[in-house]
Amino acid sequence: MNRREFLARTAFFLLGSLLKVNESPKAEAFEHLNGESPIEPSISLIIDDIGANLSGAKMFLDLDIPITFAVLPRLCKSQEAADLVHNTGHEIMLHQPMEPDDRHLDPGPGALFVGYGSNKIVRIMEENISLIPFVAGVNNHMGSRFTRYSDEVLETLQVVKEKGLFFVDSLTTSRSKAYATARNLNLPAASRNVFLDNVLEESAILRQLSLLKKRALKQGHSVGIGHPFPETARAIHAFLKETGDPGFTWVHVSRVIESG
Repeated sequence: MNRREFLARTAFFLLGSLLKVNESPKAEAFEHLNGESPIEPSISLIIDDIGANLSGAKMFLDLDIPITFAVLPRLCKSQEAADLVHNTGHEIMLHQPMEPDDRHLDPGPGALFVGYGSNKIVRIMEENISLIPFVAGVNNHMGSRFTRYSDEVLETLQVVKEKGLFFVDSLTTSRSKAYATARNLNLPAASRNVFLDNVLEESAILRQLSLLKKRALKQGHSVGIGHPFPETARAIHAFLKETGDPGFTWVHVSRVIESG
């Protein structure tokens, strides 16, 4: 190697080191998008409905696996919960409230409803995103009605894309257009495979975790969504103890996002 080649290589590696030092948490969350997906089959767990208190998140922080927490906006502990999750090395999404089919169900503050115009959707989304510290992605809270409407979904996901975030379709209805719209926008996206705790019994949740594992081993990865219930935390803890050498890895959901 001559002196000119040596100097060029040295400058290249120094530049790379400086860029690495200045990476943000969001950049780290998307590092896999510029490289390879996990080689082993992988499972991502999302815990929804964080923000009303801190205890909901704390139940899952000692499980010693990567978890993605979906934080509801504008609740009394939303920001504090996001800080807690971030400080323990986990991943954060905005759990964006959307209109459900059941008009008696209240999706909560900061919700999107069918019929909202473009300006209102953009304003609500930008405000909600700004209220959740360290947010890396977005998934929908409820939304069985909203996610069926192409125009409203498109307006919503354009904001997600402009903010450099990813999207996970919680798939609260089989008629959701959200995941397909995200893919058409070339927005990094995934969709939920298994709800863990529709039946709030530890034995039932364990069966759902086994189904999640089967899906991962068959498809290469799977995404499960649970909620901050003690039964869910206990079931995950029991599943981890029983699994032994599982044949898969636990990863944050950003690691299994499909891009482009």
